[in-house]
Amino acid sequence: MGRKKLQMKRIDDKSSRQVTFCKRRSGLMKKARELSILCDVQVAVVVFSSRGKLYESCARADRFLEGSDIEELSVTKLMHLEEQLNSALVRTRSRKAQLMMKALVTLREKEGKVRDENELLKQEIVATEKDDDNNNQTDSSPQHATLQLLPGF
Repeated sequence: MGRKKLQMKRIDDKSSRQVTFCKRRSGLMKKARELSILCDVQVAVVVFSSRGKLYESCARADRFLEGSDIEELSVTKLMHLEEQLNSALVRTRSRKAQLMMKALVTLREKEGKVRDENELLKQEIVATEKDDDNNNQTDSSPQHATLQLLPGF
């Protein structure tokens, strides 16, 4: 029998949420280590808890570092790690900016459509009010034809 599909939504119970965070964080770190070993790549994982606590790790095929293990690195290796993190941060921010600009363009398009629709509705309201006014005038005095002149005629 398989496991049931988990619905992706925020866990309301604080205790359950914390347990899930710890288990999944350690699973994520394990996956990063495995990816590094299997594919011979360098991996960095940075996780911030809901309280702002930093959990970090970086992995190379020959070494895996977590939090306090970084203190063992030489200045040269730390500088290299910092360069890699800065490079990843620049790419992440660039991608974020692209996605935000795309979302902004989409929202502006929606805004234009809503404005157009609003203008059409205003025109329909004005036309309906004119029809109602015309019907009221003809209904109140059916024996006399009423001629309305627009201003300027």
